[in-house]
Amino acid sequence: MTLKHTTTGSDADLFLRDFRSLSAIGETPGGGVDRQAATVADAQSRAWFTSLLNQYGFTVEVDAIGNIFGLLEWNPGAPYVLVGSHLDSQPLAGKFDGAYGVAAALHAGRRLAEGHDPGHRPKYNLAIVDWFNEEGSRFAPSMMGSSVFTGKMTAVDALSTRDAAGVTVADALGAIGHSGSGTGPVPAACAEIHIEQGRSLEDSGTTIGLVHSCWAAEKFTVTVHGEQAHTGSTVIADRRDALLGASRLVVLLRQLADHYPAGALHTSVGQLTVLPNSPVVVPRRVDLTMDLRSADEDILAEAKQLLDDGIKLIEDEADVRVEVRGAHAWGVRPYPAAGVDLARECADSLGLTSRPVYTLAGHDSINMNDVVPTVMLFVPSQDGISHNEGEFTEDGDLCSGVDVLTEVVRRLCEGALDD
Repeated sequence: MTLKHTTTGSDADLFLRDFRSLSAIGETPGGGVDRQAATVADAQSRAWFTSLLNQYGFTVEVDAIGNIFGLLEWNPGAPYVLVGSHLDSQPLAGKFDGAYGVAAALHAGRRLAEGHDPGHRPKYNLAIVDWFNEEGSRFAPSMMGSSVFTGKMTAVDALSTRDAAGVTVADALGAIGHSGSGTGPVPAACAEIHIEQGRSLEDSGTTIGLVHSCWAAEKFTVTVHGEQAHTGSTVIADRRDALLGASRLVVLLRQLADHYPAGALHTSVGQLTVLPNSPVVVPRRVDLTMDLRSADEDILAEAKQLLDDGIKLIEDEADVRVEVRGAHAWGVRPYPAAGVDLARECADSLGLTSRPVYTLAGHDSINMNDVVPTVMLFVPSQDGISHNEGEFTEDGDLCSGVDVLTEVVRRLCEGALDD
């Protein structure tokens, strides 16, 4: 006898009911959500999560960095299969990014808990997780909660990180009552489901994406130093305009992406802060972030060298100084082939189409993939829109994703990816 996984119409209705109640938390006038990490709206979504965990029979634990775990112990002393995503969002974001993965994990766990035969002891226990601050919009870097959990970042460093207003993570978690003392479960395996945030599944008419690898990424924080001056009276030749230097940097990053074949390199500049940001003052300083991503680490390395060369030219021509600091990076990391095969078998068993895909975006599963066997699944995103209030996935695709995730987690709890 093993864990049971049977799906009914009422399961789908219950999932959609709960997901829609979550989607109303932090809702924006444009139809999205704004639930940045450790804000009031994030606290409300975390309360939604813990309330349902309790209702569905899970024991709740919060660790030092604010990760929330819903624990279901079938086999005392055994490690746990971790399944989940994140509830925090970008500003003016969509309702599906991260939040869908948490709601799907919650309902996969609920189904397995309700179908459990008391006479059967699965090899591994089950933990449903909301990873803290995956987005990194309020507190950088992104994927913070899973970075601390996997030992890539210390809790001390994470808790002392400050937002733009100078508030630390520790103070922000304390303010919403989520300063935890737990350590989290010992992991045996991990699974995460997410919207694709791209168009490949929709374009190919496929329901389930089998993530086989992530792209490599390099993220940087940058300060462009100039000199404050009067916008009217200061001679153009005498100006050291930090915003001009920053603008040239924005253009340079796009030129780098265009230098390679379409889709080989993605680049971006964001979160500009201009000082003193007055209409009659030449800016003396601009702080910004930039990132480069590619599935080819050689292209990424070459692009970084071209970036360095371009920055030197900007410094000379705009008479500014550009200070670049590495913030967050990861390499191309394949997910276990056995996990991809397992997910394909689960989709096939449910009569759902599937195909291998890359993840271009970062996810907490990328961190977990370094420490335990990890399965990452996608469902389609309409028009590939994400980090946007217009983000959307059809109900049928959402529910199919929960069905596949449930079957994947069932098999993981039975030790399907053990060597």
